[in-house]
Amino acid sequence: VQLQASGGGVVQAGGSLRLSCAASGWKYATGWFRQAPGKERAYVARITWDSGITYYAASVKGRFTISRDKAKNTVYLQMNDVKPEDTAVYYCAAALHDGATTTNEYPYWGQGTLVTVSS
Repeated sequence: VQLQASGGGVVQAGGSLRLSCAASGWKYATGWFRQAPGKERAYVARITWDSGITYYAASVKGRFTISRDKAKNTVYLQMNDVKPEDTAVYYCAAALHDGATTTNEYPYWGQGTLVTVSS
């Protein structure tokens, strides 16, 4: 299983950014997590691969959208109306079941991509 996250950068508050996660080797649920400086890694969203059902953390619901392109084996995280508190390293990860929300339930991780939101 290999995951490659990309798309991070600097964005102004209220702006948008799209992260991508190129995935290969499995067809399970994929999640996005983030880790802000000095904080633990936190769940952001996940999507089931076959049915495309999406789930979100309360802090991003209504602003972020997770999606996947089966043909490209890629999962996206569209981030809209970003806030300074969204600043973090974002990670994509692969789970072994659709209900996974904790880091322990995701055995496969990509490298992080840094998102910085300026106020």
